[in-house]
Amino acid sequence: MKAMIILNPSSGKEKAVDYAEKIEETLREKYDDIDIRRTEKEGDAAAFATEACIALYDAVIAMGGDGTINEAINGVAEQAHRPALGIIPLGTVNDFARALNIPLDPYEAISILEEQNLQPVDIGKINEHYFANVIAVGGIAEASYNVSPELKTRLGSLAYFMEGAKSFLNGEAIDISVEHDNGKWEGQTFLLLAALTNSVGGFESLAPHASVNDGKFHAFIIKKMSVPKIASLLPSLMKGELEESEEVEYIRTSSLKVTSDKQHVVNIDGEEGGPLPFQARVLPGHLDVFVPKKKNEPKT
Repeated sequence: MKAMIILNPSSGKEKAVDYAEKIEETLREKYDDIDIRRTEKEGDAAAFATEACIALYDAVIAMGGDGTINEAINGVAEQAHRPALGIIPLGTVNDFARALNIPLDPYEAISILEEQNLQPVDIGKINEHYFANVIAVGGIAEASYNVSPELKTRLGSLAYFMEGAKSFLNGEAIDISVEHDNGKWEGQTFLLLAALTNSVGGFESLAPHASVNDGKFHAFIIKKMSVPKIASLLPSLMKGELEESEEVEYIRTSSLKVTSDKQHVVNIDGEEGGPLPFQARVLPGHLDVFVPKKKNEPKT
């Protein structure tokens, strides 16, 4: 049995190396060979994860923020052999970990590796890129690029919310066309957001009916509206009741095609992606991920 630990040394207040030692200690009972790889630049995590697939590793443990996790997923997604994936969240938001009920405390997250409890999890494919959690288009999504690393560290997910609220109030809408399993929507929107899980930007109530393996995107199109209507929408957002609003188009679909006359940039798992147009689809149960056992499940 072989496992690879991929760590971003700058994550987790630079305690990633200490956490890696704890992971190695935890995995010793289950795995004969444990390989630790440290990322130095963008793309390293994806390359290491692909290498683990080709070498037939049994598990890949990714340590870092959502960007590192996204890279690891892209490294394994297209491979014939896909090792079980472990997530040790060391980022600001950690949406994928939240959705899987993986503890945000690194030592607690490491402890679930002892249980070796796996769950099939959906991932998405957008054009030629893979993602675990969410894609978004619109002024609010683009506003997230303005959040500085210092503000993210100080305020966490609230920093994204504040920047998004500014964009909302500025009334910046875009024209898009959205094709989905059941038809087509065209119009002006502040935000198109398609979530694979219930946790988006650290808010776990945004898409309350989303499951990590239901085979669907839960897409929300927030239509162009007046400032007073925007204000009335915020309580619905916080309560997880967006789908019930007349100002929001809610779509459950396994595929999306989004086009626009202008080159709006797509936000992929919180990172800046390519411009429109895009085609996206759900890959059901594509990865096996280590998750906590449910309370009534016996430990192995």
